[in-house]
Amino acid sequence: MTPNYPNRILLANLPTPIEPMPRLSNLLKGSELYIKRDDLTGLGGGGNKTRKLEYLLAEAEAQGCNHVITTGGLQSNHCRQTAAAAARVGMGCSLVLRGDKPSILTGNMLLNKLFGAHITWTNGDDPAEVMDRVAAQQASMGNRSYQIPLGGSNVVGTTAYVQAMQELSCQLQEISLNIDTIVFASGSGGTQAGIVLGAHIYDVRSQLYGISVSRSAAELKAQVGALSTATAAHLGLEMINVVDRIEINDEYAEPGYGVLTAAEKEAIELVAEKEGILLDPVYTGRAMAGLIDLIRWGAFTRNQRILFWHTGGAPALHAYADKL
Repeated sequence: MTPNYPNRILLANLPTPIEPMPRLSNLLKGSELYIKRDDLTGLGGGGNKTRKLEYLLAEAEAQGCNHVITTGGLQSNHCRQTAAAAARVGMGCSLVLRGDKPSILTGNMLLNKLFGAHITWTNGDDPAEVMDRVAAQQASMGNRSYQIPLGGSNVVGTTAYVQAMQELSCQLQEISLNIDTIVFASGSGGTQAGIVLGAHIYDVRSQLYGISVSRSAAELKAQVGALSTATAAHLGLEMINVVDRIEINDEYAEPGYGVLTAAEKEAIELVAEKEGILLDPVYTGRAMAGLIDLIRWGAFTRNQRILFWHTGGAPALHAYADKL
């Protein structure tokens, strides 16, 4: 079973390292913790979307596009990395950000400006419709646009995390490390879809545990399942059913997207103080808060090894300074 990987533009510093987290492990008196550092992919502050953008921008170039358009929240890490990737390859970039224009640009919004992205605010309109309007405006100026969905979560973007599982499998074999559970934040579903499909292809037998940052488990599981099946077809593989590998915990998603609670605040502070690693307020902060809570009430045992997949996002911390 060999995926037919499409062309990609090399943007990320790969492979990203796997590091132990001994001081956090000792503090929690629970499982042995490790971390996969996709916050160190390098481009524009790093993060998991850089892997996806390698494939997405390659397809954009193949289609003769010279402009990319995508959408996300005010502090979207995906939008920030898209703007940086477009700058790297010499494409124009338009970002459609949900909500109204703030009075001060902080965090990722400031970086978007520095990367030269054109920003349009939805002001309550449907982001997809606004993206179409922006594409029409760009066409009137002679530009051909490539639209990237929320989070880069389509079959092209998901392909990147299928390949990331090949990377992880090789790393674990090289250091003779057996991981019982891989924990990660799950938002738009593309990263998790790639992880579960890649785990199937590369025989990674760890439990795959997604912690939802905003959606219900049922909604997200349906999205991940459909996307993993479609991605398998995109890679020229026979019908693959990985639904039994899709595990999602939505117990920590109730506060809503981007809402910093005491749990996320504690997780961010603990990982920073004990390991010198920065999490973000929206994705990795919430996923780590969930993992810490699960360890505390005994969901994972002391003899287990857990790998936390850090998907990046630290630049957004600056926008939450008053809450941290």
